[in-house]
Amino acid sequence: MPRNATKQDEQLEQKSKAQTLARLFRYLFGYKGLITAVMFIMAASTFISIINPLIIERAVNVHIVGRSTEGLLKLCVIAAVLNITLVLLIKLRMYLMAKMSNEIVMKIRQQLYEHIQTLGFGFFDGRPTGKILSRIMGDVNSLKDVLSNSVTTLIPDAITIIAVVAIMLIKDWRLGLASLSTLPFMAFGVSFLEKHCHKSWQDFRKKSSNLNAFLHEDIAGIRVIQSFHAEGETQETFDKLTDEHCSSFVRAANWSDWFGPVIDICWAAGLIAMYLVGVKVIGIEAVSVGTLIAFGSYIGMFWQPVMNLSSYYNQMITNIAGAERIFEIFDTKPEICDSENAVDLEDVRGEIDFEHVSFHYDEDDNVLSDVSFHVDAGETIALVGPTGAGKTTIVNLISRFYDVQEGRILLDGLDLKDISLASLRSRLGVMTQDNFLFTGTIRENIRYGRLSATDEEVEAAAKAVNAHDFIMKLEKGYDTELSERGSGLSAGQRQLIAFARTMVSDPKILILDEATSSIDTHTELLVQQGIEKLLTGRTSFVIAHRLSTIQNADRIFVVDRGGIMESGTPTELLNRRGEYYALYMAQFKDAS
Repeated sequence: MPRNATKQDEQLEQKSKAQTLARLFRYLFGYKGLITAVMFIMAASTFISIINPLIIERAVNVHIVGRSTEGLLKLCVIAAVLNITLVLLIKLRMYLMAKMSNEIVMKIRQQLYEHIQTLGFGFFDGRPTGKILSRIMGDVNSLKDVLSNSVTTLIPDAITIIAVVAIMLIKDWRLGLASLSTLPFMAFGVSFLEKHCHKSWQDFRKKSSNLNAFLHEDIAGIRVIQSFHAEGETQETFDKLTDEHCSSFVRAANWSDWFGPVIDICWAAGLIAMYLVGVKVIGIEAVSVGTLIAFGSYIGMFWQPVMNLSSYYNQMITNIAGAERIFEIFDTKPEICDSENAVDLEDVRGEIDFEHVSFHYDEDDNVLSDVSFHVDAGETIALVGPTGAGKTTIVNLISRFYDVQEGRILLDGLDLKDISLASLRSRLGVMTQDNFLFTGTIRENIRYGRLSATDEEVEAAAKAVNAHDFIMKLEKGYDTELSERGSGLSAGQRQLIAFARTMVSDPKILILDEATSSIDTHTELLVQQGIEKLLTGRTSFVIAHRLSTIQNADRIFVVDRGGIMESGTPTELLNRRGEYYALYMAQFKDAS
């Protein structure tokens, strides 16, 4: 198996189901008016349901025994009107609750998406995209029925049970107790099943998440899979994940399916106990036929809500695992956030200072150790060094994609942590080796750099980086629709559009991380002119493996072994014959 795709999902912090449900039900508080209306509807519905057996009892004991056809017809008309009203009330209740539950689910999904966007790169580094999508879509959807039924099932059925028990005990406490004699057995059975169900449904959610993550990753990497003829291995992994997903569902469903039979057995046993007590203990002469029929109806009215509550409880156990996974993300605090005294930048000169900066991704391995340097406003700094030396880490820290563990970074004398994130990043232009293009037109992708940019500014930015000519050769020019990630364009064309997007943002600080690595030599000659315009008047950090592309840099930092090994102009470093000289000569030798 090529990847550890079957690895379990993140471990959730264990919290009680009551805490999770209480947190979920707080969303209902925003719909007090709607819930009040539904409560009135349910009260009327419950009242009609409860008096139905009394109508039957009167019909049998009074009108049928007394052979009163007229009285029986009147009672039938009343019953018909009441039950038609009951059906209409139930339909109205279902409509209102569906409306409310859908709005709450939409609200939770919006809040979850908004919160995810505030989380730092550390959150996304440790979670496959498919697992995050699984929580935003599948787990949120699973809450809809729980929210809706919490009002339409939990409250009215609880009221019905209490009312029915009271009526049965008042009418004949002996028959009432006999009817309820199987409750302890039901409570034991439900408690036993609940423990196994919750664990099984948690496992199913994890297996679903694993499968979604695998599918998302493999569809995104289908070119690599086909290039290396790895379809067989990925099919094997997919089959295993699908089998685990299916098995976990069957296991969870099997436990859940036992709730119904347990209730049915207790229901039937209670009914038998009631008739035995009525006939054998009390005596058939002391209990009228109408009363026995009414008690039979009341037993049904008692156990049907119990069945509904059991079904709701089963549903809650099934879906509470989704709620736990959602709230786990809500409880994840943003690693990178504004301080209480954060200020917005106004005029930015672009001076950068690293003061004794140390940083690690893993606690046991520092990427940067006690790094200090000063960069003047408008200066172009090239970062070179072996892969993994910390070049990208330096520019990520300037962008505050991560925060330093020791030391501090200053922009124009202000600690980055004292500058609001929105203000800081609006002054930055970041280009990487793999610039992402969104589904939409080329114009929209360029304008993403500054949403207020006019069409003229968009085209001016494209012209500045020599992207305008190839764009105009496309059938619809700037209105050409791009598919996901810009497939259909060459790597160089995608990079040029990304350059134009950065240009239109007019950043004060520019970061180019291997930004020309995907561009062929001919295209690179064109784009170098655009880069020169882009660098003018801006503090710039350029990461490049091709040393020929950074000969115009003001200074070069050689990054390795957790620090800046040497720095200076290209000429100074070559004359020094140190680390940079060795890199330069090795590359020159390879090129020749």
